[in-house]
This record gives sequence, C-alpha cells and structure tokens, in this order.
Amino acid sequence: MPTTPATAANSAQNGSAGAEAPEILLELVDESGNTIGTAEKLSAHQPPGQLHRAFSVFLFDETGRLLLQQRALGKYHSPGVWSNTCCGHPYPNEGPFAAAARRTYEELGVSPTLLAEAGTVRYNHPDPASGLVEQEFNHLFVGLVQSTLRPDPEEVGDTAFVTPEELAEQHAKDPFSAWFMTVLDAARPAIRELTGDAVGW
Repeated sequence: MPTTPATAANSAQNGSAGAEAPEILLELVDESGNTIGTAEKLSAHQPPGQLHRAFSVFLFDETGRLLLQQRALGKYHSPGVWSNTCCGHPYPNEGPFAAAARRTYEELGVSPTLLAEAGTVRYNHPDPASGLVEQEFNHLFVGLVQSTLRPDPEEVGDTAFVTPEELAEQHAKDPFSAWFMTVLDAARPAIRELTGDAVGW
C-alpha cells in the first residue's frame, strides 16, 4: 500500500487508541484552500459543516469507460449510493495526490497506471439521508486503471465501468452521492483531455 510520513504517523496515532474507534483528523481550509487547522472527521461533517480538504478520483479503462463505486452499506456517510471511483480526505500534512493514490489502493486494491491533477472545486452539499454536510475544498484527479480490481468489502459494495450513456441511464434510476455531479462536471475538461472527444465525456 502506498504510504507517506503523514499516513505512517496517522496509523501509529490510530493504533495507540486501544479498543476505542480511532480519531481521524481532517485539514480545515479557508476559501482559497489554505490550511487553517484540523478537526475530527465526524465533527467536520456535522451541520453546518466545516470547510475541509478532500479529493475525488475518476479512473477510466482503455476504452474510456468510467469506473464507478457503490459505497458499502456499512459506511456511516452516504451508504449504498453510487459515486466516482474513489473519494476521501488527506490526513493532516498529507498531499492530496498521495492521499488519492493511497485511498484508491485501500478501497479498490489497485494503483492507477496514470493519475493527473484536474483542478479543484468547492461545494456545500447536505446529505438528506444522514443529515451530515459536505463542506469541501475538493482536489480532482483523473487517470487510468489497467489492473484487476480487488475491492475492500468494508468500503465498496459494487463497482461498474460505464460509458457516458450508461452513466446517464444509471444516474436516472439509482441513488448517487450528493457531490457526484458537482465533481464530475468540474473534472470534465481533464476527463475529455484524457479520454478524447469521441468518447463523449
């Protein structure tokens, strides 16, 4: 699994928590994305939400199909909904790129063969089901996946590779994360550059 000094420190810190659930800290940021502090993960998502750093990954196969992930039913936030390939939060002092690569491996068991920055987007999305709020400064990444997926069942309920047309059909009938269309639309220029105009993203 990809590791950084920040993730190693966080793992060591979490490991010392004994039987209690580990405290996961997020980076709080200002409207320009500058770090201004930290907050415990769940508290940062309590209404009205605290603006924090996040990332979203969009991986594609060789034909330009997008890899979707269905979030596991056991997750406390947005369980069972479909979303982009991977999303999450860097640990304090962990770069977004390193966090994106780490979390993709942890959730899906693969390392992208290509991963490139695709800009940032800031949003405020309440989740009606849980009552939690996503106040995020989100770093976007696009890339390619060529390895066999090995999803962690505690994180991922299902996966699917979809064309733009298949995504439209699925989005019309299945529940998706509150942030999905926001991050997809923000990443579209980089996605088109990666996949080519003919694919239709």
